[in-house]
Amino acid sequence: MNHSSDNIFNQMLSRYQIATKDDLTNATHEVMQEITLAGLYRSGFFDKSAFYGGTCLRIFHNLPRFSEDLDFSLLQADQNFALENYFEPIIAEFKALGKEIAINKKAKTAQTNVESAFLKENTEIYDLQFTSEKRIKIKIEVDTQPPPDFSTEYKLLLLPFSFMTRCYSLPDLYAGKMHAFLFRNWQNRVKGRDWYDFEFYVRNNVTLNFKHLQKRAEQINSLSTEEFTPEIFRKMLKERIEKTNIEAVKNDVRPFLRNPQELNIWSRDYFLQLANMIKIETT
Repeated sequence: MNHSSDNIFNQMLSRYQIATKDDLTNATHEVMQEITLAGLYRSGFFDKSAFYGGTCLRIFHNLPRFSEDLDFSLLQADQNFALENYFEPIIAEFKALGKEIAINKKAKTAQTNVESAFLKENTEIYDLQFTSEKRIKIKIEVDTQPPPDFSTEYKLLLLPFSFMTRCYSLPDLYAGKMHAFLFRNWQNRVKGRDWYDFEFYVRNNVTLNFKHLQKRAEQINSLSTEEFTPEIFRKMLKERIEKTNIEAVKNDVRPFLRNPQELNIWSRDYFLQLANMIKIETT
């Protein structure tokens, strides 16, 4: 193994405080995410795609929780887009750092606009110090039919080398998150990470691009702009907060936090007050 390449991986890992097994898993996960972004950058992926979702918020806007998936959106709809075309540069990027990975396409149970793949740690080749009890797995998704009315910006990462990632702007990241918060089919497992991110946007006084949220609701949920106004949005949001088990919300997000005491204030009333504090931009 090339010592300098191994040192870059370890250098990336050394930025984290690692006291527990969860800490190591979360840190390794994030290092793998950043190496994946570097491979995608080298491949020209960001000429036609942008990064969004919780991991984008974590890596580029200091969200204080770890995140699992890599979510991307094409800039323009393209039915013929193939995520496989970008696998080789990602594999090569890991190889340059002395790490072997495998990327497998995930069989889709239903036809969706989101191309999915799994990026898996190859446990036979990795040193045990980089493995946890469950294999570290990063899901990569690309929306090939993105809803319109979003803007992007380029954000800098310095490791494993200096490169730019095209990202959704914060008001549009916010819109994507609030769409997930309202419409995600939780079934038996509420996604507390959505709630954590919602709190983060309000606390940081980010403006919500409501136009993009409306386009998402129109495309994905068949709601017209008349059926989904800012007033109706707030009403739906409060109804969802009222109906949700807040303890289940806390339990979901807890493993991703360094300081779980942050959750002590969480209650229905707390989130209902946050809902009133959302800054909405409609033009």
